[in-house]
Formats: sequence, C-alpha cells, structure tokens
Amino acid sequence: MTAKNIVLCFPLDRAHVEQIHLAAGDDFNVIVSEQETIGRDIFEADIFCGHAKTPVDWADVVAQGRLQWIQSSAAGLDHCLVPEVIESPIVVSGCSALFSNQVAETTVALLMGLIRRLPVFFCAQQAREYVRRPTDDLFGKTVAILGFGGNGQRIARVLRPMAGRIVATDWFPDACKPHVDNGLIDKIFSHQQTETMLAEADVVIVTLPLSDANERSFGDAQFAACKPGVYFVNVGRGSVVQQEALIRSLDSGRLGGAGLDVADPEPIEPDSPLWEMNNVIITPHVGAQSTRRIPVTVNLFCENLNRFREGLPPLNLVKKTLGFPLPEHRVDGSWC
Repeated sequence: MTAKNIVLCFPLDRAHVEQIHLAAGDDFNVIVSEQETIGRDIFEADIFCGHAKTPVDWADVVAQGRLQWIQSSAAGLDHCLVPEVIESPIVVSGCSALFSNQVAETTVALLMGLIRRLPVFFCAQQAREYVRRPTDDLFGKTVAILGFGGNGQRIARVLRPMAGRIVATDWFPDACKPHVDNGLIDKIFSHQQTETMLAEADVVIVTLPLSDANERSFGDAQFAACKPGVYFVNVGRGSVVQQEALIRSLDSGRLGGAGLDVADPEPIEPDSPLWEMNNVIITPHVGAQSTRRIPVTVNLFCENLNRFREGLPPLNLVKKTLGFPLPEHRVDGSWC
C-alpha cells in the first residue's frame, strides 16, 4: 500500500520534525512546507498540519478528493474553514484551549492592570510623578465570561479565589452544569441569555471563538446591557466585538476600562482613539503565546495521528458548522 503524505506548515525545528517522523512511522511520508509553497504542496497532502497564512485554493483541494484531515496549528480556523471544507468530508481539528493557561495569565494581567489603574501609573512614572491615585478592587465583584470552553474554564479557575461571583454563557449550557455543581462558577446562561447575564456583571471577559454566529455579535445593545463602569476584557477574537461600539462605550464612560489582546482590525489603526485612552490596555494578540507552543502542538498532533490510525476522532475535533469543538471533544490546559 502506498504511504500517505503528511504536509506540515508551521514553525518547526529538526527535533520536532523527527518526532513527527517517529510518530508517522512507515505509514506516512512527512513533507515540510513553507508559507511560500503551501499553496502548491497542499495538493500532495492526505493530512495537513499547520496554518496556511498565504492563499490556498481550498475549493480545488476539496475537489481533488485527497485531503482527509486538517490539524490546525492555531485555535482560529478561519484560514481553512471555508464553505467547501465545511461541506466536505474532511475532518478538522484545532488547538482551541491548548494554551488556556497562557490565555488565563493574559486575562489576569489585563484585568488587574485596569482595576489597579496601571496605565495611569505608567504615565505618571514616565513623568516622574510619585502621586497616589484611586484604584479599584476585584474582590467581591461579579465576573461574567462569554464562552465557557477550555479558555473560559481556566480563567474561572484562576479568578475563583478572588471574584465574588462568576457567571458564564455557553452554547451548550447543560454540558457546563457540573461546573456549577462543583462551585467553579455560580451560574451558567445560554448564549441567547447574554444580555441578561451582562446586567449582573462588574467584569466582562470575552473568550468567544470566531464563527458566523459570533462575528460582530457584541455591539451597542450588549454594551448598553452592562452596568455603568464595567471592566471589559477581550481575549477571544477581535471581530466578535464591534470596535466602533467599544469606542463609543469608552468615550461615554459606560465602560470603566478595556483590556484588548485582540481587535478588529489587527493591528489597530494608528489613528484609533484607543491608543490615547488611559483606561485601555492593548496587547498585540499574544494571549496564547508560550515558550512551549510548538512542542505542545506537536504532541497534540502526534496523539491525534495515533487516533487517526485507530479510526478514532481527533482531540479538539471541530464541529465545522459551528467553527469550534463540541464539549465532549475539547482539551484543556493540562496539555501545556
């Protein structure tokens, strides 16, 4: 039987490629591609692992009928979840929640920076002003998490000792009820109840993935549903939030502050008022950054390669019409 081809396209060193060779054995040839050549090399793939940042003719790839499985090396799947792939039998798995520890750390950094007024003090430091100014407290506040997948759950675990209450929304609230029973969160809402939940929140944290349903879903109506002075943190995807509505809510004083690891567009335009606001903290989409990002991704791919051989669904199997894994297929921060 002719060996199948695995095509790789993400940053790898020799040791990582060798690890994949060992996992592949004699059943697979391993082809290391680059962004400049992936548009051509993808047609040689039975399995693709990576993130194509240059154009790929996915319609022709699907029409060829060779590709069986895409393992994205990123949590975001908009680079490959085009209609032709969604409608095809190609299996898709991703890295969502694989770096939930790092996303939680970024969330805490942004949130505590806002609550303790670090932008104000950074400006004062540059001006050599040693002046005490008011700060706020996280203890006792109600934290609302939009999207209670692996990232949302890890954020809840980190904030649980400090927050007064934690509530969350999810597309699958019944699957999250054990987290209410075990005390991780105090209440779970369906995604249709987002505005009801927002009315309770002192802190809003967005971890939603990009999907057709989520795109630009947080706008003026959702900001209006929030309490005055709420802190807003987005570590999901920038295009979930209508940036013009976010700016209006900051300008009006509706928001106490915003911590943005993601934005739409990215990078934020140089003339955006967000850069000048002293109650906004901006980081350049580094929430999932980790010194172990590549080895952990390779470990997941090798595990999923074994599952592929055995006819089992991959970990982080994506429900393609939703754009993210169902609860029973999610991984968590224990992978990192």
